[in-house]
Amino acid sequence: MIGRGNAATPPGSHHGRSRPPPRKFKLVPEAISTGDGDGDGGTVFRVGPIIGTGSFGEIYHGTDAETKEEVAIKLVSQPPPFILFLVLFINLTRLPQCTRVSQGEVPPADLRGQGLQETPRTSRDSKCPVVRRRGRLQRPGDGPVGAKLSLKTVLMLADQMIDRIECLHTNSFMHKDIKPQNFLMGRGKSANLVHLIDFGIARKYMETSKYGKKHIPYRENMMGLQGTPRYASINNHLGIEQSRRDDLESVGYMLLYFLRGSLPWQDADAGNHRETHDMIKDMKIATSPEELCRRHPAEFASYLIYCRSLGFEDEPDYAYLRKLFKDLFVQQGFEYDYVYDWMVPRHYYKDDYRY
Repeated sequence: MIGRGNAATPPGSHHGRSRPPPRKFKLVPEAISTGDGDGDGGTVFRVGPIIGTGSFGEIYHGTDAETKEEVAIKLVSQPPPFILFLVLFINLTRLPQCTRVSQGEVPPADLRGQGLQETPRTSRDSKCPVVRRRGRLQRPGDGPVGAKLSLKTVLMLADQMIDRIECLHTNSFMHKDIKPQNFLMGRGKSANLVHLIDFGIARKYMETSKYGKKHIPYRENMMGLQGTPRYASINNHLGIEQSRRDDLESVGYMLLYFLRGSLPWQDADAGNHRETHDMIKDMKIATSPEELCRRHPAEFASYLIYCRSLGFEDEPDYAYLRKLFKDLFVQQGFEYDYVYDWMVPRHYYKDDYRY
C-alpha cells in the first residue's frame, strides 16, 4: 500500500460544506486488496475521495481495479468486536432467505444485490470493509420532493423497512440506531430495494450458552441514551435496556417524520444534551399516538400503540405490522410499482388520501 499523507479531497466533493470533515486517519492507502497480504491474489480496489465520516471511521469512494464497479470503502478504527462478522452474516448468508419474493414483491433477480459484499482488510490501525456503493434514501426536504413524502412512498418504504428489521432480529441482533440515514436505496437494477446499514452500536438480544439461547436480562437505569434522540423509543429515554420492540418503535417515528415532514420534538433545545434529551422524552410521553398521527391514517397510530405495548422479551408480530400498511395501501388504490416520489417530476407529485 502506498500512503497518501492527508489524502486531500478534490474540490467540489464536500457537498456544500465550507470545510472538509475532520479526518481520523493520517495515512490513507491508494489501493487495498482482499488478498492475505502474502501475494495470494485477491481483488484490488482503488481508494478515491472521502464520502463521509462518522463515530467509527470514514467512508471513501472506491473502484474495483478490474471491473471498474463503484464501491464504498470504510476505514474503521477499533470497531466493535463483532461488527464485521455481523455484516457478513446478515447480508451475505441470511438476507436472501429473509427477503420475501412471493407475489413478485421483490424481483428474484435482485437478490444477489441485496447483500453488502464486505471484505475485511486489516492494517496497523484500521480495518477496511468494502461494500457495493448504494444510493441514499430520499428524505423529507431533499431534492424535488418537498417538505414530506407521499403516503404511497411511505407505505412502500414501511413494507421493506419492517422486513429488514425482522431479518436482523431473526439473527438475534437489534440495531439500536434506527434513523433515515441508516437506510439506503440500491442503485441500478436494485434501485427499488431498501438496505439497512450501520451496525456500529448493534448488539445481540439473544445470548448463547451451553444451555441454548436466552434473552438478555431486563435492566433499568442504563447510562445515557443510545441511538438518535429524535427517533429513540420512550423506553430508551427512560434508561431501560433495549430489545426488539425499540427498533420497531423507532421505525414508527421515522415513518411519521417522512409522512408529516417533521416531528414535534425535533427542534427541542434546552441548552445541553442531557436536558434536551429529557425535553424530547417528556414530549414523546405527553404526545399520544393518536395526536401524533392526527390528520394521517389511523394505521400509523395503531402501529405505535402496538410497538409500545410489547413486553421486553416479546417477539413482535412483523406480519401483522406489515399487513396494517399493506391493507391501507390497497384501500388507497395504490399500485405497488416501486415508483417513489424522488423518481417523479415535482409537478406530477400528489398526496391525496382517500378515506
